Amino acid sequence: MDIDRAMVSPGSVFATPAEVGNSPELTPEQKVEILRRWEYDARELQVAAEENMAGGESVPLEDILAALHQLGASGGPSIPTKQ
Repeated sequence: MDIDRAMVSPGSVFATPAEVGNSPELTPEQKVEILRRWEYDARELQVAAEENMAGGESVPLEDILAALHQLGASGGPSIPTKQ
């Protein structure tokens, strides 16, 4: 597994957030970091959709938050907002 790639683009390495949580190759900290990145990306796509901009495929935010919860982590601190 390419951990650096997963940190930058989680969806290019994992099909679902649950796969991140179940990966034996990652530390708990790496799992949380990857899921927070995925959460950030999903929120960015939500903002883009609200502004009628086309976005890419996104994993449901609820799935990402559930995986973070399973790891005992909450959502990340940086949440994109419309400017």
